[in-house]
Amino acid sequence: MGMTLDRRGKGRWHVVKVAGRCCRVACPDVRSRRGRRLFVTGGTGFLGRHLVNADSGWEIIAPSSKALDIRRRDSVLEAITTWKPQAVAHLAYRYDDRQVTTEGSRNVAEAAGACGARLVHLSTDVVFPGRPMPYAEADRTFPITDYGRMKADAEAAVMAAAPTAVMVRTSLLYGTDHLGAPQTDVRAALAGNGFTFFTDEVRCPIHAGDLAGVVAELARRPEITGPLHVAGPSALSRAQFAILIARWLGLNPNLIATGPRTGAAVNRPGIVILDSSRAASLGLRLIRSPEDVLKV
Repeated sequence: MGMTLDRRGKGRWHVVKVAGRCCRVACPDVRSRRGRRLFVTGGTGFLGRHLVNADSGWEIIAPSSKALDIRRRDSVLEAITTWKPQAVAHLAYRYDDRQVTTEGSRNVAEAAGACGARLVHLSTDVVFPGRPMPYAEADRTFPITDYGRMKADAEAAVMAAAPTAVMVRTSLLYGTDHLGAPQTDVRAALAGNGFTFFTDEVRCPIHAGDLAGVVAELARRPEITGPLHVAGPSALSRAQFAILIARWLGLNPNLIATGPRTGAAVNRPGIVILDSSRAASLGLRLIRSPEDVLKV
C-alpha cells in the first residue's frame, strides 16, 4: 500500500494522501518558503511539536505516524525521496517497540542517504549505565534498560547507514507552553498517585524549545557529525527537579515525596550527566537552565 504526496499548499498545510486518505502535514506560510525542506518524523510528539511550531526558517514536512509508518522501509524511502528534503530530523521512537525505535531509525537513515539529505538523529542519555562523572561523546555506551539498548542499537544502525549524520543525545524534556512528562508526573504525584522522586537519580533537564532550536540549527550544519551531547547545564536529581516544577506549577513543594532509590524496584541508570561542552564549543544555541526557565 503506497503513499502519494500532494505538494499543493493549503494555508499552513500540505496534504499527504495514504491509501486515498488525506492527512495534514505542517509547513510555513507559502510566502515564506525558500525551498529548504526539513522532513520531521515524530512531529506530533512533545519535541516534534516544538520543532514544527518554531520559527526555524525551514519548510517543515511532518507526517503523523498514521500517515507514515517508519517500520515500513519502502514507505519511508518513497516518502522522503519524493519530498527530497535538504535535511531530515528523526525524532520518532517508542519506548517498548524495537521495530519503531531501532529498525525505523535504520529506515529513516537509509532514506535520508538515498536523497542526499542531512540527518539529525535524536538519541538519549540512557545509552549510558550511570556514574558520578559526566559522560563525553567518546565514552563507551553500555545501556542497562531495554529502551537504552534499543536506542544504542539505533545509533549503530544510523551511523552505518548514514555516516555523516549527527546523533543528538539528550536528557529529560520539559516545557512551558506544553508540559513534559516530568511535569505531568509531578502534577499526578500531588494528586495522590504515591509517586516518589529520587534524590540519587540525576539528569540534565532541557527545555524542549531549546532542543528544537538546536535540532533546526544542526540541520544546517553538515560539518557536525557523530554523537553530540545536548542537555541542560544543570545536573539535578529527580527530587530537586520535581520540587522546582511544583513551585512553578503553583503547587506545594513540601508535599513532594522524595527519597533514595534503595529498595525501589527501579531498573534505570542512577546518575547520568551529559557533558555538553562540545556543543557549546561549536557555537550552538545557548541552553537555558531549569532554574532560570521555571523561576517563579
